[in-house]
Amino acid sequence: MFSFAHQMEHGDSSESFSNTGGSEMGSSYIMESGFFIKSFVATIFVAALVTIGLLFITLLIALIVMLQSCESRSSGVIQLRKISDDYSFCKVFALHAELNALEADEFPKNCKTLAIQYVKEGQYLRDLNLTMSVADDYYFSLAPEKDGLDVVLIDVDDVLSNPCTHQLNNRLGQHEENELTEEAKHLKHMLVLGLYKKLQASGWSLILITRKPEKQWNAIQESLIVAGYEGWSSLIMRSDDEMQMENWEYFSRRREHLQNQGFRITSVISSQLDALTGPCLGKRNFKLANPIFYRLKEQTESILLLQ
Repeated sequence: MFSFAHQMEHGDSSESFSNTGGSEMGSSYIMESGFFIKSFVATIFVAALVTIGLLFITLLIALIVMLQSCESRSSGVIQLRKISDDYSFCKVFALHAELNALEADEFPKNCKTLAIQYVKEGQYLRDLNLTMSVADDYYFSLAPEKDGLDVVLIDVDDVLSNPCTHQLNNRLGQHEENELTEEAKHLKHMLVLGLYKKLQASGWSLILITRKPEKQWNAIQESLIVAGYEGWSSLIMRSDDEMQMENWEYFSRRREHLQNQGFRITSVISSQLDALTGPCLGKRNFKLANPIFYRLKEQTESILLLQ
């Protein structure tokens, strides 16, 4: 009995030991499995963090690039708006300056810069060509009477150079401005001369007028011939008693005198408003483009110069 009972107890103990051992092995497996699952999750979590970090950096870089692009674009828009505003202001100021005969030092510096760009970038030439095109169309629709009394009055100060002023600009060191002044005058000279030749061929009487005094007659006549202006009907220059007159008054007086002589003024062609102001103007007058002007006083006269 004892042996059997002892064997039974021993069996129970063995079975109990086996159950205990099996239980310990199972717990170890669970712990090991749990540790493996946690490592995998951690790996995925770290990878997700890295991916999110990369996405965040990429997004941050994209935002910085976009902000820089927007800032650059905004800066460009502001700059273009400023240039446009400056151009509008200078265009109005140029008209104001001509109406009031302002001096050179009263012209804003930024307008002088725009005037240089206006000539250098070709807009001045385009504006001149457009004016000439309008004038061509107008004269093409007309025919002068055979009596020779239909006249076109042309302001030749627009196309005649002034050596004294050329030297003055060089003394002031305004080399670039002086070159552009000469270029502007050359462009205007070529286009006005072309129109002059067409009008002459169509039978119009051409009267040239200048602000210069009569005592310079020989020099002005020679300059006109050299420049290609030949065959004109008359050259009007200031008499001594007209030297103290305002330019607009001088032009008005001379136009009135022409009308009193029986001439029919068809047009006045000039870039300066003083020649296009007052009574006795033509039926259709033409204002040539004028980028900027300076009013320089000499001993005997005030001369308007194109810049």
